[in-house]
Amino acid sequence: MSVNPANVAPELRRYAELDQRLLAAVKGMRILTTVSWPASLEDRMIAAYSKGQFSLPEVTYQRPDLSAERAELARIEHEAGYEDPMGEYLSRTAESWRIAAEMLEAVGTSGVTAPSIVLYGRPGDAIPGSDRSNLDAARYFVELSDELGSDLLADDISVSIPADTLRDDLAHTLDDFFGAGVIAVEVDPELTAKAAAGATRIRLRGGTCFNEYDRHQLLAHEAFVHSLTALNGRAQPVLASLGRTSPRVTATQEGLAVFAELMSGAIDIARLKRISLRILAIDMALSGADFVEVYRFFCSRGQSPADSFHSAQRVFRGVPVTGGAAFAKDNVYLSGLLAVHTFFRWALKQRRMDMLRHLFAGKLALHDVITLEPHFESGAILSPRWLPPWMQHVHGLAGKLAFSLFVNRIHMGKVQAETISLSL
Repeated sequence: MSVNPANVAPELRRYAELDQRLLAAVKGMRILTTVSWPASLEDRMIAAYSKGQFSLPEVTYQRPDLSAERAELARIEHEAGYEDPMGEYLSRTAESWRIAAEMLEAVGTSGVTAPSIVLYGRPGDAIPGSDRSNLDAARYFVELSDELGSDLLADDISVSIPADTLRDDLAHTLDDFFGAGVIAVEVDPELTAKAAAGATRIRLRGGTCFNEYDRHQLLAHEAFVHSLTALNGRAQPVLASLGRTSPRVTATQEGLAVFAELMSGAIDIARLKRISLRILAIDMALSGADFVEVYRFFCSRGQSPADSFHSAQRVFRGVPVTGGAAFAKDNVYLSGLLAVHTFFRWALKQRRMDMLRHLFAGKLALHDVITLEPHFESGAILSPRWLPPWMQHVHGLAGKLAFSLFVNRIHMGKVQAETISLSL
């Protein structure tokens, strides 16, 4: 959506103009597209790896020249300032895009690693409000999944849904929720991820079969968070950039999407394990492991050759495959989930359910929801038109969070099986 600054309140017109300049500067920047691998390369390598024929992939990248964009972003960052929350939002956003531009200009080299860590964090970073790290959390979920694996009965998720069938099913569901034709669902044979979502399009990887968990996750994660926040953001009268995911909001957006899976019952322990294994793999790569070693790591943890290759590929997007470098984006899924979960609990404790709704007004970071509150109150930033189904049932959400708040006071280290049995 293009905002006409002339239609904006005079005191906010400067920020609307800067926002339009920001959108223009980043229009051609596509982070994942720039660092992605061709599907044809993956298909050949997976076939070879499945036969035990290991060699390091040879990936060629098109390195962009973003010097003009970087200069414009630096100007916007300086001009926006920090006097007003909107200015702060624009400065922080321009800065993150400028760092992303530096990262993309280094594609194919180890120079991608440092800016990607600035944007997405490092596995060893501490979890806010805890003395544990993201790496500790990843190890916990992997170990728990492995311990439970032999005791859990297999869910009835073995039915394979072809991509074309799932496309038709999702299209029908989304038409009912958003309106006919608002979001298109397509099958893309060149897509390397299993699925990807934009404001008006969700793509599914061609030649792939999905199960019921996949379907639930696609709706909860891709449609009712990524697409939904993009649509709400595009409708903003001043900050149209809230319709696009900037690098600085990636952790919140991906964390919110995984939290949505949790709240809607679309996540399972295997999903948490997959997310956690990627963090362990990033740490391995940063410590010197090459692509084949990371691939074998995923295989050793129960993933198929194809899934192991795709997982390893995510770690080495845009960087040399010889070890010592990594693309850190997958670090945000778990750290973001933990941060969002904490934010939801904090908002409930403060009786601020309005802040939770505001989180869906566009592509926001948790920090933005708090600092931009005066502009939500004034109406300069609109409340979201759409909310995910699980957010529409406020009493149910409050019940889950209230229970979580209370039981967190119970220290599991002091709980013994005998204590529990005697209380029954």
